[in-house]
Amino acid sequence: MGFHMQILIALLLGIKRNWHIFVGLILGVICGVIFPQSQYPQVHKIFTFIGQAFINIIQMIVIPLVISAIVIGISSVGDNKQLAKFGKKMILFYSIITVAAVTIGALLAVVMRPGEGAKEFINPEIAQELQGLVAAMIQDQHSHIAQIFLDLIPRNPFYALSLGDMIPIIIFVLVFAVALAKIGEINRPVVSFFESVFAATMKVTDWIMYLAAPGIFALVASSISSFGVTVFQGVGKYFLVVIIGILLQFVLVYPLMLKIFSKVSVSKLYAAITEAVMVAFGTASSSATLPLTITCCEKRGISSKICSFVLPLGATLNMDGTALVQTVAVIFLTQAYGIELSGLVIAQIAFLAIVASSTCAGIPGAGLITIALVLNGIGLTPEQMVVGFSFLFALDRVTDMFRTTANVTSDAVVAAIIADNANEINYELFNNPELQKDII
Repeated sequence: MGFHMQILIALLLGIKRNWHIFVGLILGVICGVIFPQSQYPQVHKIFTFIGQAFINIIQMIVIPLVISAIVIGISSVGDNKQLAKFGKKMILFYSIITVAAVTIGALLAVVMRPGEGAKEFINPEIAQELQGLVAAMIQDQHSHIAQIFLDLIPRNPFYALSLGDMIPIIIFVLVFAVALAKIGEINRPVVSFFESVFAATMKVTDWIMYLAAPGIFALVASSISSFGVTVFQGVGKYFLVVIIGILLQFVLVYPLMLKIFSKVSVSKLYAAITEAVMVAFGTASSSATLPLTITCCEKRGISSKICSFVLPLGATLNMDGTALVQTVAVIFLTQAYGIELSGLVIAQIAFLAIVASSTCAGIPGAGLITIALVLNGIGLTPEQMVVGFSFLFALDRVTDMFRTTANVTSDAVVAAIIADNANEINYELFNNPELQKDII
């Protein structure tokens, strides 16, 4: 059986198991087309309210889930050498996937030149002014990468908690969890507390998933209702480049990673995480999807020790889909304004996209916000490219859906590889969908 046919069968098995979510997705698209925001603003408000309520309910448990999962994961690993081994592998695999994503995005954007379709919407005088500005700034480039890394260190972890600022929270919890692991058995009361918190948040996740179908329906309907079909005029090629790039991650990069570094079947993995992928598509939030990603992986055979360590970190730090979209978006903007980029500058854009995506919160729209960092790295601001940037805003919620599916899938891919390397996969359960329990 051909490889692509195996993937198709895996996806169909997942849809069969979760037909109600798939129906919610399809009905959301149909209702979004039937009730455009411009003609039915009240209906759009209802869609938006229901969808946002669903995201808020999930995000309500994300922080306690992440904190408890990391503490349990690190304390369960126990051996510092094994913990370092897992950490190094995780960083290596996430880095390979993200570098592949920005390379694919840059190559597709350079070859297909999506920005040329938007040139007619750009003021020629503004474009000429920006061309000169870029030429000058390339000679004296600057960035604020050092300050960004300083901001990742939480001066007050409780303040970071109050803001929901995930990366400083993650850094503090990592340090705290390693310290707990180092102090020995005296840590049991604290670890037991977090084990109870984790179990409770997973039970809440089970309850929330009963709302998945209507929540996904409302989110998709709201998105389609907002942008309609007219937004694709002039930027259809940009959207096509993003979709092709994400598909290449799914059919080329992830399967190669699994083939080279593990014996995990890509079709079995895709079938195992279908629920998480569909919810990721609907919510456009890897953080909101995290509880379901953990549930899918654990209940389909990947050990809790690996899931609780790798997946929370991946949902916050691994954003290969976001990096791909940001690379394409910045090259799209420069092409729309007639700015020619050298190979060195394109490489810089790709590097900045990796940095920006890793500092990007796993929430809808955050990837577009961090594009500002990439633009700043080549001497531009979103305000200077206001017309072109408005195109990205118009399409952002849609591209968010696709990039988030990639982010969530790559998290699961890395977790599966590390679990396989550590003999932490129950293959009897993983390879037999009949034995797997329904999650939603």
